Amino acid sequence: MATTTPTQSAAPGRVPRKAAPTGRRLRGLGGSRGRTLNFWLFTGPFLIGLIVFVYVPIGWSLWLSLHNAKGTVAPTEFVGLGNYADMLGDGDFVDSLINFTVFAAIIVPITYAFSLALALLVHRIRFMKAFFRSVFFLPTACSFVVASLVWKMSMFNGLHYGLVNTVLSWFGVDSVAWLASPHPPWYWLVLCTARLWLQCGFYMILFLAALQNIPRELYEAAAVDGAKSGWQTFRHITLPQLRATSVAVVLLLLIAAYQAFDEFYNILDEGRATWGRPPLVELYLQALGANQDYGHASAGALILALLIAMVTLAQGKFLGFGRGDDK
Repeated sequence: MATTTPTQSAAPGRVPRKAAPTGRRLRGLGGSRGRTLNFWLFTGPFLIGLIVFVYVPIGWSLWLSLHNAKGTVAPTEFVGLGNYADMLGDGDFVDSLINFTVFAAIIVPITYAFSLALALLVHRIRFMKAFFRSVFFLPTACSFVVASLVWKMSMFNGLHYGLVNTVLSWFGVDSVAWLASPHPPWYWLVLCTARLWLQCGFYMILFLAALQNIPRELYEAAAVDGAKSGWQTFRHITLPQLRATSVAVVLLLLIAAYQAFDEFYNILDEGRATWGRPPLVELYLQALGANQDYGHASAGALILALLIAMVTLAQGKFLGFGRGDDK
């Protein structure tokens, strides 16, 4: 007796429907689930690290700032905003904020100018461009601690055989004690040159990338209109085209200046020098010094974080960060 398949037993004149392949149907059902799974596999570790190492410490710091937490990170005595009032009335902490303002006022414009100048030089050079780009960028790979110790113990050690004092002696200038006294404040030269050497190459790369994206047609059109190459084209073409990059660089420099710690702590005798002390060094000594006052240190850290956010937002609003170019 012959057997018939479903196709053979179909009614005459009717085309049988083909069953969809099983693999394709499964992929169609599981496509969105697969994309969701891949998303969490890639972003999950980052989000976990962000929560554990950023948001939880911030929340716990807020909790500590509202309590009397001397010598303990599990306080029980609630003091409210008392720690904040104490920090704002602390002369050392207020002086550290003033020191930061001085440091930012010096290092931000100088780093901006030097980075832009280096980017223009490297961009215009016609040979060994990769070599010079690498040489100027190389200091960014150096540790802040190592660079600070080199600046303190070799270049600006205050002795006659120090590098800078040796150079000055060639011109008949006596040796200068760079870090011995705040009058005159020669220590600012040591601190700012160390930071300038360490970070100038990084911002040079940002400017260099922006310069390479400026269309050559703009310069050609300016030459046809009679514009002279040099300051005229830089002022009217190059600088306006670097507006977005310039705003980002200034914001990054300002935030980095607020977070300055390593060079201050290592150059100024492990933070023991009372002059030139920035907020982070002051808070470090407050939390990990003899008193171990985590409550006041946490309050000061949150005041500093709020100050950074306010200044950054105000500067971004003033400079037009995130705003499209005017047409």
